[in-house]
Amino acid sequence: MTTTVAHLRRGQKGIIKEFSDGVLPIKLMELGCLPGNEIELVQVAPLRDPIYINCNGTHIAIRRSVAILIELEIIEDSPL
Repeated sequence: MTTTVAHLRRGQKGIIKEFSDGVLPIKLMELGCLPGNEIELVQVAPLRDPIYINCNGTHIAIRRSVAILIELEIIEDSPL
C-alpha cells in the first residue's frame, strides 16, 4: 500500500519509495531521507504541523507540505 508521510498514523512505519516532486531540501537527504530507508511517524503537533519522524534513528521535524512529497510503501506489521 502506497501513501505519503503526511498520511501516516502515529507509530506507523514505511519505506521511502520516491519523492513526488523530485525536490526535497538537501538537509533531509543528508539526514538519511533517501529511497529505501525506513521512516516512522513519531508525533504530529497539535495544529497538524510540523510532523515529527524517525528516519535512521534521527528524529526530524518536517513541514506537512514537505511530508506530502515523500511517498512510502507501508510496512504491514506496523499498527493501524
